Amino acid sequence: MIARLVSVVLLAVCSGPVWASDASDELLRALGIDEIIDVMRDEGLDYGAEMALDFLPGGATQAWSEIVSQLYNTDSMYQTVREGFADGLEGSDLTPLIAFFKAEEGQRIVALEVSARRAMIDGDVEEAARDVFRDLDGTDNPQVARVEPFVAANDLIEANVAGAMNASYKFYSGLVDGGALELSEDEIFADVWSQEEETRADTREWLYGFLMLAYGPLEDEVVDSYVALSSTPEGKAMNRALFAGFNTMYDDLSYALGLAAAHQMRGEDL
Repeated sequence: MIARLVSVVLLAVCSGPVWASDASDELLRALGIDEIIDVMRDEGLDYGAEMALDFLPGGATQAWSEIVSQLYNTDSMYQTVREGFADGLEGSDLTPLIAFFKAEEGQRIVALEVSARRAMIDGDVEEAARDVFRDLDGTDNPQVARVEPFVAANDLIEANVAGAMNASYKFYSGLVDGGALELSEDEIFADVWSQEEETRADTREWLYGFLMLAYGPLEDEVVDSYVALSSTPEGKAMNRALFAGFNTMYDDLSYALGLAAAHQMRGEDL
C-alpha cells in the first residue's frame, strides 16, 4: 500500500497537464500495482490458511483453500483499487507524478518494493527484517533516520492502523452476518478498538522493517527525492487515493472472508 518513485518528463510536459480521468491507469502501471496485488494474493492465501487454524475445526480443507483462492482474485482486486484510485485523483494533475514514477530510478524503487514485500511472505525473512528494526529502534542509526521522513510525509502508521482496524471490523461483521457469532455493532467496535495498541505496535514494526529492507540499496538522495515528492500536494493526493483503493479492496475481502468462514463453521456450502 506504499507509493513508488522518480522522473521521465519531456513527452508528458510537452503535452500539457494529464488529468486523473486520462492517466490514473498509466500511473498505476508505473507504480507496479499489478505486481503488488500479485504479492497480496499470495499473502492472502497464507493468511487464509492461518485463519483456518483459528476458526475451522481441523484447519484448512480443500474446499476452504478453494474459497480463499477465489476470493483473492487478482483481476477483481485490481479493479477495486483502480476505481478507488481514479476516484481519489479526480481533478488532479498527474503530469508530475507520471514523470516522477516512470523514470529509471522510479522503476528501480518499484522493483525493490515488490521484491521486499514478496520476500517478507517468508516468515523467517519478515522476522529478520523486524529484528533489524527492533535492534535499531530508539537509536540515531541512519537506516532508521532515512525512512522516518517518508513515514511521516505519507502518514503511513496512522493510515495503515486505520485500514487494519476497518478490515478487522469488516471481518467480524462477516462472521456475524454469516451466523457464526452473535455480537452487536457496539461489541464489534469495542473488540476492534481493544486491539488498537497491539495493531499500532505491529504495524510500526512491520512497516519500518519493510522500508529498511526495500530502500537499503538506495542512495540517500534518491530517498530524499521520494520524500520531497510525497510532501507535495500531488504526492499527498496520490497517497490518499492509493489508501482509498486498497482499503476498499481489503474491506471487501475481509467481509467476504468472515462470511465464508461463518458458513464453513456452520457446515454450510457457499
